[in-house]
Amino acid sequence: MPVVVVTGPSGAGKGTLERAVLERMPELALAVSATTRPRRAGEQDGREYWFISDREFDERVARGGFLEWVTFAAGHRYGTLRSEIDRIRELGKVPLLDMEIEGAQHVRDTVAGAVTVFVDAPTFAELERRLRERATESSGEIDERLELAREQQKHAAEFAYTIVNDDVERAAGELEAIVRAALDATAATMSRP
Repeated sequence: MPVVVVTGPSGAGKGTLERAVLERMPELALAVSATTRPRRAGEQDGREYWFISDREFDERVARGGFLEWVTFAAGHRYGTLRSEIDRIRELGKVPLLDMEIEGAQHVRDTVAGAVTVFVDAPTFAELERRLRERATESSGEIDERLELAREQQKHAAEFAYTIVNDDVERAAGELEAIVRAALDATAATMSRP
């Protein structure tokens, strides 16, 4: 069973597209990442992220408990727990992973059959507008994310698919078509004698 990896810069609209596809495709389930960053107002452990301490993160890394992990803004770490992939597969569903570029590259290179999709905004100005409008980070953090986004956009061609999120409905339909084709191909391969 494949994993579906969605990546791209902050503000590209990955989460919006993922929510749309999850509503349309009940056979998918979003893997909840773990992070060491503090919980924001309204966030719930196990829903937005698994919020864990630096010590617990270190222990899980040492035990091989992460499929991938990265250090990101302000020194906080984020990663995909292997137990989260197992939980989703035990439900008979396909894991959908929302990842930073480095994690997506690692999964692309180490997980057989991973379907990788890079999501981007139509222009850099639009990406900046979305980040500033979202206002979940300080101005300094937004500037840091914008600088990182410029670098991340250089990696788009390294992924199997690129979706420009210029229209949510169209882009969500494109993501759905990519995932359905991958699942159909996997099913066809598994049914061969």
